[in-house]
This record gives sequence, C-alpha cells and structure tokens, in this order.
Amino acid sequence: MLTGMQIAVIGGDARQLEIIRKLTELDARLSLIGFEQLDHAFTGAVKEKLDEVDFSNIDAMILPVAGTNLEGQVETIFSNEKVVLTEDILSKTPEHCTIYSGITNSYLDGIVKQSKKKLVQLFARDDVAIYNSIPTVEGTIMMAIQHTDFTIHGSNVTVLGLGRCGMSIARAFHALGAKVKVGARRSEHLARITEMGLKPFHLDDTEKEVTDTDILINTIPLLIVTPAVIAKLPTHTLVIDIASKPGGTDFRYAEKRGIKALLAPSLPGIVAPKTAGQILADVLTQLLRESGQNRKGNA
Repeated sequence: MLTGMQIAVIGGDARQLEIIRKLTELDARLSLIGFEQLDHAFTGAVKEKLDEVDFSNIDAMILPVAGTNLEGQVETIFSNEKVVLTEDILSKTPEHCTIYSGITNSYLDGIVKQSKKKLVQLFARDDVAIYNSIPTVEGTIMMAIQHTDFTIHGSNVTVLGLGRCGMSIARAFHALGAKVKVGARRSEHLARITEMGLKPFHLDDTEKEVTDTDILINTIPLLIVTPAVIAKLPTHTLVIDIASKPGGTDFRYAEKRGIKALLAPSLPGIVAPKTAGQILADVLTQLLRESGQNRKGNA
C-alpha cells in the first residue's frame, strides 16, 4: 500500500490514467495537474491547478513519458492550460521528493540538478523498455500494413539499431516472413543478429545496404537516415522512424524525393495506451514502495 504518500501527477496522455487508477487503489493521495477536462473522477485524487498545489507536502512527482519540452512545458492532453515546470516549483518540494519521467532533456536535467532532487527515467530501465517494446512492435506492424500496398511476407525489411525495440521489431517482422537485415555498430550486436538468423551489417555501410529496401525502420535517436541514405532507397520504400522526437530521419529530404517517411514516437501510447499505462503503473508502484520503505528506514 501507498497510504500516506502524497503524489503530484502532472499532465500526460491516456497512459497516465492507468497510473492514477493504480496509485489511488493503493491509497496514495494524488494532486492531478492538467486534468481539468477529464470526466472520470478517482477517489483520493484531486484536480488542481499548478499554483494551487502545496508542493511542500509532495513525496513524488510523476511527469508524462516525454517529461517536459526544452522550455519546461508539460504536455497536457486533458487540459487547455499551459503547464510549465520550473526550478522554483521543484525547490518547494521536500528533500526526499523524487521526480519520475519517461525520458529527460537538458532543461529537465538542469532544473532537477539545481533543485537538488532525484530524477528517475523510467524508459532507461530495461524492464520498462522491454515490456514497452511489445506494443511498439504491434504499432510498427500496423503502420507497415496501413501504408504499403504489398505484404510484409516476402518484403525486404531493414531495421536500424538492435536495442530493446530494434530486437523485438526485427524478430517480429522475420516471423511474419519478411527478409530482415539489421544494422548495428557493436560487435556483440552484430553477432546477436547472426544468431537470430538475420543478416547483419555495420551502420557505416547503411547507404549500400538499403538499395533493395521495401520497409526501413529506424530505432536510433540520431540522424542516421541521412540524405545520402535516402538517395539510395527505392522510391516505393516506406520509412518508419520510431525514435524519440525529432527522430533519426531527414524528413525534409525524404519528402523532396517522394519517399513516405513517418515519425512515430510514443507508439505504445497511441496503439495500446491501457497496456502501456499498466506497464508504467506497475513499475512506478514498485519504485514508490521502495522509496517509502527507505524513508521509513532512515527516519
């Protein structure tokens, strides 16, 4: 149980609703900021505006998967209010207050450091990323079917990156009968690709390896699908970029060449928000319980 714990949930999409549901069931008290348009009411959760919250009582703060943008604004699907997280707000919270976010950026890192608080990146955890790869794979397959006029079976699929999502995507498309090749840099990843029965190649060789690609799937959050790579793609190629914004594709040049390129970050929140929210809720529950036990042990 999380009885007595006061938590601020700030903004987010439908995934946050599963987190709110789970935490209220465990008897936590929640301040919901950026949810005034949400019709559903949760026992133990109060909708508040940012300037109405007494942050001196907040034990934990839960941000959306994307955290904040580079100006500190938090995405609020259930509100028209502009919500901006500042160093001043974090400084008002108790010393033990922990901030939970899916990912981070230079702004969020900066205000957390200045306020001497602890930030937990949920998507940096292997368990969250691996569980999250399941709806990501389903969403990628859905997009591939929707935006092509040929079957996945028998098509040439190139996956860039063999991280947690890249591995799951490569395995799934291979199981559907695609001819899959995977680009990576690390020798152990190239060995794993071979072990999986797929064709490995070094990312330095991407330009020459994509010339027969029907579907190109990028998972790397760096500019990897460059104009030079796009120039070698067949004109019918579909590019699906699932890396976090702004992705790893030169979308301007892809459009200029007439190649359909889709940026698809946060696929779990789009195709399976309930499941994706439950994944985050389960991990957050574990972390909040551990945090509460540690505070009691140090008291």
